[in-house]
Amino acid sequence: MKISILTLFPEMFDSPLKYSLIGKAIEREIIQVDVINLRHYALDKHKQADDYPYGGGAGMVIKADVALRALRELRRIDPEARTILMSPAGKPLNQELARDFARGKKLVVLCGHYEGIDERVLTEIDDQVSIGDYILTGGETAALVLIEVIVRLVPGVLGSEKSIDDESFNDGLLEYPQYTRPRQVGELEVPAVLLSGNHEEIRRWRKKESIRKTLLMRPDLLLKKRLDREERRYLMEILFPEDEGEQP
Repeated sequence: MKISILTLFPEMFDSPLKYSLIGKAIEREIIQVDVINLRHYALDKHKQADDYPYGGGAGMVIKADVALRALRELRRIDPEARTILMSPAGKPLNQELARDFARGKKLVVLCGHYEGIDERVLTEIDDQVSIGDYILTGGETAALVLIEVIVRLVPGVLGSEKSIDDESFNDGLLEYPQYTRPRQVGELEVPAVLLSGNHEEIRRWRKKESIRKTLLMRPDLLLKKRLDREERRYLMEILFPEDEGEQP
């Protein structure tokens, strides 16, 4: 997969793209990430890529001629490229949308900044994506979030497909609680089932705890998910636990 990032501040990507999961994927040549300075597509001697908004107002707006020139040039090089604008008006980023992007071979991500971009740029945008209902100075931070979410879904990046299967949101639920050594920290112990060696019991415990965690922390996810028979049974057990004092 190749990802091109169009930004006014390319230096913001220097460190994040060198380390951790993205850096390793680039080093292993599983993905290629090009950070492109939008000012390269400005034709005036000052390389101006933004300007004051028509009608007045605070802040600067990314110029349509500059952004369109960049997007069209990248499309000319790769007609199959999918163009994405990081924008609060976009579709909320979730795992399903990330999987859709991860199926592609070439993505172009445009980062807005200050007051945003000239509306005419949208004629060359395929998708607008938002990472949440809050305000950022620019789209660079949002683009990094998008790229990491996508990259970890590219085959070969995580090394184990099971790692993807077990993660939060992959099946519409939050991930089950995780534990590691030592077995006991003060009065806090690891659940006995995880030490039992019984893989089926561990699987069932993890599934039930995944549902419990989702119910407590993100009940909205349960409303969207179509539960299978086993999941419905676990949900009922959580909602209506047996009274320990009740006699059969």
